[in-house]
Amino acid sequence: MRKLISIIFLLSVVALFAVSAQAQSKAAPAFDKLKALAGEWQGKTLEGTTGKVNYRIASGGSAVIETLMPANEPEMVSVYHRDGDSLVLTHYCSAGNQPRMRAEVPTGDINKLEFKFVDATNLKHATDGHINHMTITFQDKDHITVVWVWREKGKEVPMTINLERKK
Repeated sequence: MRKLISIIFLLSVVALFAVSAQAQSKAAPAFDKLKALAGEWQGKTLEGTTGKVNYRIASGGSAVIETLMPANEPEMVSVYHRDGDSLVLTHYCSAGNQPRMRAEVPTGDINKLEFKFVDATNLKHATDGHINHMTITFQDKDHITVVWVWREKGKEVPMTINLERKK
């Protein structure tokens, strides 16, 4: 019995330190903003194409999974998580590659997060088509604008999606 109590105490102390370390990260407020997106969203691109997006919190609150469901295209998934004082995004693209991007967290109010390309898996050449960067602009709790930028052979093509939370 004494051994069980000691184990429980030790696990409690470890959990307390883990929560404390997470709270001290400069990225915590920005990640909380991403977690607040949890739910179903719908929207349109500037060209009029419709789509749906689902955000859900996973892995004990340490990851946000975004499922993109554009009209007439395969579903894609992106996973957001903290990495020290920044945020990291891995996009599992229907093009078959997995770009990784990083956002440095701005000080003050967080109205925008800009994720910039770091590297990619399954990308043979840097000139092959891939998502190169992405920006989320938080308008209010029920409206965001997301801009995905496709880069291929040195040319960039942005796709802007205005999303609204489904109620």
